[in-house]
Amino acid sequence: MKRKRIFLFLAVLVLLSSFAWPGFADDSEVSRATLAGIKGLRVVVEELQPNVQKYAARFGLSGAQIRRDVEQKLRESGLPVVEGNDWLTLPGRPALYVNINTHETEKYWYAYDIKLELRQLAVLSANPQVKTLAGTWSISITGLANIGNLNLIRQDAGGLAGRFAAAWKLVNRNK
Repeated sequence: MKRKRIFLFLAVLVLLSSFAWPGFADDSEVSRATLAGIKGLRVVVEELQPNVQKYAARFGLSGAQIRRDVEQKLRESGLPVVEGNDWLTLPGRPALYVNINTHETEKYWYAYDIKLELRQLAVLSANPQVKTLAGTWSISITGLANIGNLNLIRQDAGGLAGRFAAAWKLVNRNK
């Protein structure tokens, strides 16, 4: 009976490893409206967690590579990407923040969650003197990968960047 449970668990795990699930996504008409008028942005990507870095390098998977992939998708869609202090000159200081969390669920198996969030300056209506960076649009995806297919993380991050680019183009097509 115990062998049957283990086999069933492994079968489900293998089946799920080939899928990624869309998680929380705030890509609504209201959140898309916050993308209107954005003429450029900065991309910020956190480095991968140490628990997956040693295996991820085999697939060209790193925070720097994810950033290059995301920036390329944005540029291909016509959205300029700025670096360094040039970001400070953009109206609203928009930044696309990418966070990838990983957790080793079993030896060589990693659950991951990727979140893309557009952050830009927002003014508090209760206190208009206060300006802060706030998330105005976001999307995420959760998946499972083993050390043999960690490239799924890079592919999913690229897919989310493509969704962001499509949302941006939708609201800026006539501008």
